[in-house]
Amino acid sequence: MSIRVTHAHGDHIAVTAANGTEILRYVYRPDPEAFESRKPYAHPVRTLAGHTVTGYRPSDHRWHKGLQMTASHLSGQNFWGGNCYVHGEGYLPLPERVGSMRHDGFGEFTVEDDRLAFTEELTWVENGGAEWAREVRGLTVHSVDEEAGAWALDWSIRLTNVRDEALAFGSPTTAGREMAGYTGLQWRGPRDFTGGTAFGPDLDGGAGADAGKLMGTQGPWLAFTTEHDDADGHSTLVFAHAPENLDDKAAIHESHWFVRSEPIPTVAFSWAFFEEFELPPGESFAYRYRVVFADGAWDRERVGAHLEGLPW
Repeated sequence: MSIRVTHAHGDHIAVTAANGTEILRYVYRPDPEAFESRKPYAHPVRTLAGHTVTGYRPSDHRWHKGLQMTASHLSGQNFWGGNCYVHGEGYLPLPERVGSMRHDGFGEFTVEDDRLAFTEELTWVENGGAEWAREVRGLTVHSVDEEAGAWALDWSIRLTNVRDEALAFGSPTTAGREMAGYTGLQWRGPRDFTGGTAFGPDLDGGAGADAGKLMGTQGPWLAFTTEHDDADGHSTLVFAHAPENLDDKAAIHESHWFVRSEPIPTVAFSWAFFEEFELPPGESFAYRYRVVFADGAWDRERVGAHLEGLPW
């Protein structure tokens, strides 16, 4: 299935499928609110049938914006946005700790009939203005399949420490809050994903509160499905790791799932759920992720078969 790519320079890149549905909008202009951690994000994201499957600035967490790269605890700074978790004190509004990710430009940018691939150069800036890290981000839209009712987005990160000291990556759990290890690439779903069903290749989380059974687990993929409020139909999102992410010899640190269906629908590829890790000065780490956006309520067999047909 062919796609059309448009670029509103200084603001966003949009991808539209042949049926006229805008399936992806990647916004890279600065956000107006520094407290929400200014950084690029993908929203709205839609299935081929036109169902919106990302939430934006929900009333419970204004800093949740579609699909975005984050770091909740990074050497005392918050690149997640919003309140900061402090052990023994809970969540506090500490704007002086909220950092940002600055868009510096695009590198490679390739548009084909059925594929978009680009790299983006970013700088992670702590609240005082010091530049802490350089990122090369890659986004690829591919496998837009009308028959399957699905399309895929690959999202990669290569991050280099440009400080004179190590960067320490953690999460609320490493700071003392149990089973709250959110950090890394995060998806926030819209309201009709609340109470949805989560499952993995070997484990059923179930619907609603039961989805939390997958919290802190590991696996090559996790699926999240829901029935929409405003339309007759379901959507399924599949979050998948590239093989090297789960390879102890290749990945800088092991990954775990952060997943909730209630009270809010969200999934994160947490790279520091239970333990902190450090990135020494001048060194880099890299991860690759894939998200499949599908129409319909997919089951485990269908998810597995579809992923097998999408080689890395």
